[in-house]
Amino acid sequence: MNAQHASASQADRAALLDRLGKRSIVLVGLMGAGKTSIGRKVAATLGLPFVDSDHEIEDVSRMTIPELFEAYGEPEFRALEQRVIARILETGPRVLSTGGGAYMNEQTRAAIAGHGVSVWLKADLDLLMERVSKKQNRPLLRDPDPRGVLRRLMDERYPVYALADATVVTRDESKDVIAAEVIEAIGRHMKASSEVDQ
Repeated sequence: MNAQHASASQADRAALLDRLGKRSIVLVGLMGAGKTSIGRKVAATLGLPFVDSDHEIEDVSRMTIPELFEAYGEPEFRALEQRVIARILETGPRVLSTGGGAYMNEQTRAAIAGHGVSVWLKADLDLLMERVSKKQNRPLLRDPDPRGVLRRLMDERYPVYALADATVVTRDESKDVIAAEVIEAIGRHMKASSEVDQ
């Protein structure tokens, strides 16, 4: 039974990769939603390269994200982010995790729509707080009330994230489970959009 199930899922993966073609899978969502860890898992499962746009930006600029924010401000950072993401998308297919604010940029959304399938990893406030409080490299959270900042970011960004092609609720569950749900959601989206095209 297991061998049969494994070959069926291999066939599913092959069909999904075939439908994907040169497009990338792009994970969007707030900091702490798990875009990097889930993205790595999805990439490994599908045999695709994984790219984190924040890491690429740091490589290109030879500065950390907090340093870039500090030196140039958010608008300059977003312009750089937009260029880096556009370049990554032209080299697909791959799995790309984006910074929390990337999808808020209209040109970046258009580039993702043109060259990728977007998946919003949606998380609740308590889970995000628990995860981001462990890391000190969050320039937007350098505030006396980080929870209030996160809540404002959710209010601002969730309606835009909801424009993504698919949504997966991320929670305190294993990476394998969430990654499998992401792959299923992409498969459903691509199946539905190919039926519309026919």
